[in-house]
Amino acid sequence: MEDPADDRLPSIARQALQCLTSQVGSIQIQIASIEKKLLAWHYSCEASRRLAEIPGVGLITATAVVASAGNATQFRSARQFAAWLGLVPQQRSSGGRERLGRISKRGDGYIRRLLVHGARARLAWSRRKKEVRSAWLTGLLARRPTNVVLLAMANKTARVAWAILSRGERFENRNGAAA
Repeated sequence: MEDPADDRLPSIARQALQCLTSQVGSIQIQIASIEKKLLAWHYSCEASRRLAEIPGVGLITATAVVASAGNATQFRSARQFAAWLGLVPQQRSSGGRERLGRISKRGDGYIRRLLVHGARARLAWSRRKKEVRSAWLTGLLARRPTNVVLLAMANKTARVAWAILSRGERFENRNGAAA
């Protein structure tokens, strides 16, 4: 495309593609600039760095959670934080009979997706590396479909994130196995 002597591409197509490649180049420069600023903000924010220590939570997820939830003290419990993200089942209970449905999806869809993708990456990594998993995760994988397990892992990660943000603690993997 960049060689004017190459006549395999019609001139109108060459002009259109050159316009598109210049736009892609410009966007790549803008993305690099935003990534640089995001990384600088992440390193300047103690809460974001603490969240990034959680397995399955990276730079983007940590900064998004801190930017959206702050220090998470506005939530009374980890369950309330997970519900705010839409990671808890809907309750359709009546007459003393408890019925739990699908996840509510009422919260921040962007952070919920990031947490689920982080859980998916953790699960795939543990399968590839044949890592010892926690008894909780092993039992859940035996009883439930993979997507349900991923949501449970994302819910657990959200609850850990709430504890880290609200208490100012660091992540500590107590059982040594992948959760």
